Amino acid sequence: MITYKTNEEVALMQISALLVSDTLAEIAKVLKPGMPTIEIDRIANEFILDNGAVPSFYKYNGFPYHIITSVNDVVVHGFPGKYELRDGDIISVDVGTIKNGFHGDHAYTFIIGEVSPEILKLVKTTKESLFVGIKEAVAGKRLGDIGYAIQAHNENEGYGVVKDFVGHGLGRSMHEDPQVPNYGKRGSGMLLKENLVLAIEPMINLGKKEVFIEKDGWTVRTKDGTPSVHFEHDVCVKKGEALILSDYAPIELAEKQNSNLNTSYY
Repeated sequence: MITYKTNEEVALMQISALLVSDTLAEIAKVLKPGMPTIEIDRIANEFILDNGAVPSFYKYNGFPYHIITSVNDVVVHGFPGKYELRDGDIISVDVGTIKNGFHGDHAYTFIIGEVSPEILKLVKTTKESLFVGIKEAVAGKRLGDIGYAIQAHNENEGYGVVKDFVGHGLGRSMHEDPQVPNYGKRGSGMLLKENLVLAIEPMINLGKKEVFIEKDGWTVRTKDGTPSVHFEHDVCVKKGEALILSDYAPIELAEKQNSNLNTSYY
């Protein structure tokens, strides 16, 4: 069932989305080589609780951590743990919050230190494709227009567009209808109407699109072992231009000020 939000509900959702943005900015301030990913989980959980919200992911369908940390060939749903970040890693951090009864949910990929030009290009292209997709999230377009735009932008560079995991509607539940694939046919799918809130999230592999799930039942990796990048925004469909509820500006500011992080692809 599709749930359209009132303007008042959209405003509440923006509060939750911006708290996710601020949480990711806090993480961006402290990421460095040698940091165990479980420490990122602790920092995020503490910040979310201090701001009057609770983490969306904790115990969601049994997920045992507060946030998701996906390193290198992990596409999504990576467990925080003892792994210590290294120079040359990329890490996608996915955060969800519940505040005022509504969820915020988005993700950002960080580069630790120096990486190859091909990794820089993958991060840049994936991030670009998110905004290419968001441009299609306007009233009167079709759901397939979003996926087509994301798919074309990445496949033009030879990247694998993950099809097994997709974006989704967002609201009082973290996963609402409709599903929002990162692939599709232009002009296909449901008609987009005002105040539909979507989590648009390209998951793009340097190599092939195929993935597999680890024995833990959660961690998703690329089948060919190549790196994967994940960016996500919370977006409200409007006439003429989509309203992005989350905000990368504070994340990017913190990222640029942290000498351990590589922003040379900007």
